Amino acid sequence: MRPTRRSAGLRLPGSNEGCALAREFTDRVLGEWELDGCRDDALTVVSELAANAVLHGRKKDTPDDADCDVWLRLTRRAAHLVCAVTDQGDSLPRTPRAPDAFSEHGRGLLIVEALSLHWGWTRLTPSHKTVWAMLATGGA
Repeated sequence: MRPTRRSAGLRLPGSNEGCALAREFTDRVLGEWELDGCRDDALTVVSELAANAVLHGRKKDTPDDADCDVWLRLTRRAAHLVCAVTDQGDSLPRTPRAPDAFSEHGRGLLIVEALSLHWGWTRLTPSHKTVWAMLATGGA
């Protein structure tokens, strides 16, 4: 019997702990939804989206040590899984491009783009945005 719940969400702390909680939550929910086929890609995508939200998702006037407001939402559709992370940053995601070979940052959205069918962002308010990615689940 498959769970009837189609959506699951979690508030994340705006720290590295939030990224770990996002992965654990995603792993647990996908297990409940029996979506093992997209688990590895979903864990990677959620990790990248959560890391970007923690790194870039603060309001400009928020101190670095203050907790930022980050939310993860997973939505199961007939043949897709949507992974969405909302933060309160006012900067918008940049179109992925290959970073300098020696750069330690800048590959996250390239990874998201490579693993997802579609990805994008939605501005919710002037100070909140959601970055999302849609993954195939193999369902019909």
